[in-house]
Amino acid sequence: MNKNEADEKRIIQAPFGKEEIESLKSGDYIYLTGTIYTARDAAHKRLYESMLKGEKLPIEISGNVIYYLGPSPARPGQVIGSAGPTTSSRMDKYTPLMLDAGLNGMIGKGKRNQEVIDSIVKNGAVYMAAVGGAGALLSKCIKKSEVIAYEDLGTEAIRRLEVENLPVIVVIDKDGKNLYENVFESEK
Repeated sequence: MNKNEADEKRIIQAPFGKEEIESLKSGDYIYLTGTIYTARDAAHKRLYESMLKGEKLPIEISGNVIYYLGPSPARPGQVIGSAGPTTSSRMDKYTPLMLDAGLNGMIGKGKRNQEVIDSIVKNGAVYMAAVGGAGALLSKCIKKSEVIAYEDLGTEAIRRLEVENLPVIVVIDKDGKNLYENVFESEK
């Protein structure tokens, strides 16, 4: 990779379609710009239960990206508080159903179980990681935050975020290639 390639940011517009997913490979550093949604454990549980009952959801799952995030309260003059990722495995129970409903991407931190990886491949989706511990820096990429569902859940309410150049790393691509596994393989 030459210096110009290293300096060039790969900006991806969110939400993104299957053609964009085709181009994403495990290990890619990308910057998301556009609209994404937040949902953590409690919101996932409600979404999952609604899906099982065939109820209308408060957000369109198909084609969208969910960031596993429960931000801290915003200080005066800020759009949002600290916005670091939540451990993704806490959503593993709910994820295959959401992927089957058309979810294109997830942002979190940490490993996913095999059922989720298989579902990512089956549905042609992507799992991305944001840097844990960098919530204050990540919050600067969020230009607008609006609670759109489950307000009673407080920080775990579902929010619509407008983001600009949110840095993420593709961990698991549509083919199931897993950055975490590749790192361990290269250390042997």
